Amino acid sequence: MTTSTAPVKAAGDADGGPRTSLARRLLQTPEVGVVAACVVVFTALALDKSTFASAVNLQGMGFDLAQYGLIAIGESLVILTGGIDLSVGALLGTSVILMSWFNVRAGLPPVLAILVTLAICGTVGLIHGLAVTRLKMPPFVVTLVTYTVAQGVTLAITSGTSITGIGGTFSNLGQTYVAQIPLPLILFAVVAVAAWFFLERTYPGRQVYAVGGNPEAARLAGIRGDRRIISMYVTSSLLSGFAGILVLGRMGVGSASGVGVGWELSAIAAAVIGGVSLVGGQGRILGIVAGTILLELINNGLTTLQINSNYTNIVLGCVLGIAITADRLRARSVAKHT
Repeated sequence: MTTSTAPVKAAGDADGGPRTSLARRLLQTPEVGVVAACVVVFTALALDKSTFASAVNLQGMGFDLAQYGLIAIGESLVILTGGIDLSVGALLGTSVILMSWFNVRAGLPPVLAILVTLAICGTVGLIHGLAVTRLKMPPFVVTLVTYTVAQGVTLAITSGTSITGIGGTFSNLGQTYVAQIPLPLILFAVVAVAAWFFLERTYPGRQVYAVGGNPEAARLAGIRGDRRIISMYVTSSLLSGFAGILVLGRMGVGSASGVGVGWELSAIAAAVIGGVSLVGGQGRILGIVAGTILLELINNGLTTLQINSNYTNIVLGCVLGIAITADRLRARSVAKHT
């Protein structure tokens, strides 16, 4: 065995050694395509419209990226287990209203209003996880129910009107800059790094991949899959509530008009574009972040180019369709080679 492998290493060194190996690894990285797409789209838009790369516009994209990115990470964690969460957008919108109501109508301090709302969001995620694992209900149905109920709760509390007079703590979180960088963007980066560390560097994180990739094999290996699934649903709901804090701080009022509506599609699209397989068990945080960035570049680019906003959903739908098709083709290719 020693004599057969040595010549191969020597040949590799002669052909370029580490440089060739590095180039090969980069090309084989699943996220290289979406990262390259981000670079191309950004460069093209910056060259076409000088205002696109301005500091003001980049800061605005930073705020948007934090909002969409947080729920995209939460959505992706659920998808990695083989499930899906259709409630992330609606739950975000409801959390905005709940925090506003607790702060203004119930008279709770902003911090306490945030904690109570996050507790409610976490409870919703726990219900999702228990329904999926214990009652064996389809994740699509469970979270679709929450999606509908959350929208109803939002309208019932506000009667379609906005809640004004919220505490300054919210604006401090949602509108503050640190060295010209939006604080929400920094918070998103912290969450992304924490999620990366959990999935890539911890035993429970690797269990999440195992449960999503092959539940039966994970069970035979002694992995408590139900716990991992429940924890991911709870995390997804908590991140929706956390994103709601930033949205409320940015808007300055508790508005029920369109907040969070359709955002679950953006979250799913960001996950799938970033390489997360819809059947579970595959995907990395780097790809998820890159997928979110790509969608934000497209959305902001359409606005910068003064394209009718009615076409945004058409573009988003087409991008999502392409991403899902690519995911299925990738899964079929993997199946053929195994």
